[in-house]
Amino acid sequence: MTDDAVIWNRLAALLPEAEAQEVKDCWDIGEQEAGLGLLVSGILGHRVPISATVRAQISVLAESWGEREMLTPRILQCRVEGTSGHLKLIEGDGSTVPEAIGGAEQDLAGLVLVPWIACTRCGQVLMRAHARESWGDLSYLARHYVITTPNRVTVLRLFPADSASAAFAALQRVCSYAP
Repeated sequence: MTDDAVIWNRLAALLPEAEAQEVKDCWDIGEQEAGLGLLVSGILGHRVPISATVRAQISVLAESWGEREMLTPRILQCRVEGTSGHLKLIEGDGSTVPEAIGGAEQDLAGLVLVPWIACTRCGQVLMRAHARESWGDLSYLARHYVITTPNRVTVLRLFPADSASAAFAALQRVCSYAP
């Protein structure tokens, strides 16, 4: 959790001092869900430009704290500055991959892969693997996270359900052009 605290404080620092302190206080008292809402509201309210990578990082934190579904529409409204950052949130493009091929078929059998974050340099994609519920919707929580080839056909790495941050960190490292 130390890395998450560092990331949290770095993201909070995007806001004016008083609001940044409120977001930091939420971390300190264990109210991460409220803090994420304050962070996104502050970024939108102050029209703070952020990189595409920072926007993806906020989505990962929201996923880790069970707030991704609620916050995604607002995260997608955050103003992205220029072309800085090589990771792009591709949430909400409506695409899914019905079944993964190559690498991890047994662990992913019957799960639907949902594209989430892409590396704009190497093209690899971080996806969430969800079960299809009996009523037709996808499960609320991801069962796994996977990094796929650019064509989204072959799974290169598989992560357990509680590893959104680790999967994101791995995606950051996989690109041979990454700083």
